[in-house]
Parts: sequence; structure tokens; C-alpha cells
Amino acid sequence: MRLRAATPADFAFIRSLAQRPDYAPYITDEDDAALAAYLADPSSRLLMAEDDAEVMGSALFCEIGNPSGRIELRRLALARAGKGEGSTFVRQLVDYAFLDLGAAKLWLDASGENLRAQKVYERLGFVLEGRLRDHWFRPALGRNVDVMLYGMLRSEWTLAAPAPQA
Repeated sequence: MRLRAATPADFAFIRSLAQRPDYAPYITDEDDAALAAYLADPSSRLLMAEDDAEVMGSALFCEIGNPSGRIELRRLALARAGKGEGSTFVRQLVDYAFLDLGAAKLWLDASGENLRAQKVYERLGFVLEGRLRDHWFRPALGRNVDVMLYGMLRSEWTLAAPAPQA
């Protein structure tokens, strides 16, 4: 799996993930204009994950260049959820944030009901930093859900990072 910059040709795929019944409770579907705005915004990076045969997923980094050094990761989704690729995907995104974007801190949020995502984040070294109770209205559910806030500092990533390949 490798990461590449998204293009407008990827918008239909990105939106199809957000519209899936298994993802709709967790990911906001944004229209093509909103996705195009991310491509034009230097503080955002919309990425695609792919292998040799197909596009596998997408993710969005925001707050790039923030004076605090924090970067937000959001809208991450894989086409084949539950197939054991999530940890590899998230690990690549984490490494990208610290190596390529120079993050001092990477943060993300997760629905309080998305236990699978929470387990992946915690297994990869993210720390639960807070819970916003009954905070996020999810149209697919017709109700609010809790939002779990996770963060990883560069020093924590350095401790958890595998040794560079020679």
C-alpha cells in the first residue's frame, strides 16, 4: 500500500466510501466542491491509498503549517474494512504526518461507537485525550454520538516507530 495525492478524479471514490452504510455513521460526506477546496488549500492534504491493482482508501490531513505543529487526520477510510489492512493504513498515515509533514503532534477523533477504529488507534500508540459527550450529530443514525479525541506526540511516535530500512 502506498499513498499519493488525490485528484478530482478520485472524488467519486472518496464520496462512495462516506456514503456506505457501514461508514456513514462515522464519516461526513462532503460534496465535490468541499473536496476540491481541500486540494486547493495549502493547509490540507487529501491522499489516496493504493496498491498496484486498485485504489484502496483515502484520508485527509488538515491544519498543516499550524504554529503549534499539530496536524489533524480525518476522513480516513478503506474500501475493504475489516480485512486487516487498517493498522497498516493508519501506520502509513502516521508516518507520513511525522516524516513528510513535520508534525509535532498528530490528532484525530473517532465516534464513540466506532470501537474498531479506537482499537486500531490505541494499538498504534495514540493516547485518548478526551471525550466530547453527545457531541456530533450523525444523520445516518438520526442522533448525536460521543466523539473520542486521540493524539500522538512526535516523541511518542519516535518510540513506537520501526527502525529505518537500510
